[in-house]
Amino acid sequence: MAFSSHRTRLYFENPVGRLLEVEAPTNCAVVQYKPGKRNFEELQAFLTHTRHLLVSRNWYKILNDQREMTAFTEQEHVWIAENWLDVRPDGVPLYHVAVVLSHDVFARLSMTLIMNETRESGLVYRLFEDEAMARAWLLQLD
Repeated sequence: MAFSSHRTRLYFENPVGRLLEVEAPTNCAVVQYKPGKRNFEELQAFLTHTRHLLVSRNWYKILNDQREMTAFTEQEHVWIAENWLDVRPDGVPLYHVAVVLSHDVFARLSMTLIMNETRESGLVYRLFEDEAMARAWLLQLD
């Protein structure tokens, strides 16, 4: 999942997924979930590194590739709601997240539940079946 002609670099990786940074002119984090069951602490580390990348670069765009992801557990859902949906550091712009949807129907439902909770948060989600369309949406933001 590369942005052609944009500098892409691995920022962090663990069993949950890969986190890439895509520099100017895109300036976004690319979150790629790996298939299979996740360890809760590893998910926390993965998403904490994602937040750190965004805050340290003052970026607000995320390409969230969930195509291989399984549904969030209840524990993961609660942690995400408490640590992502309602928490945005001062001075950090509104996050825009382009989600490339999972092939797993339960993961799609899990994402829908999270999106329903974002109405009052610092996240704007757009759902995509196609990676190219997700990238195009992020590229037109500024």
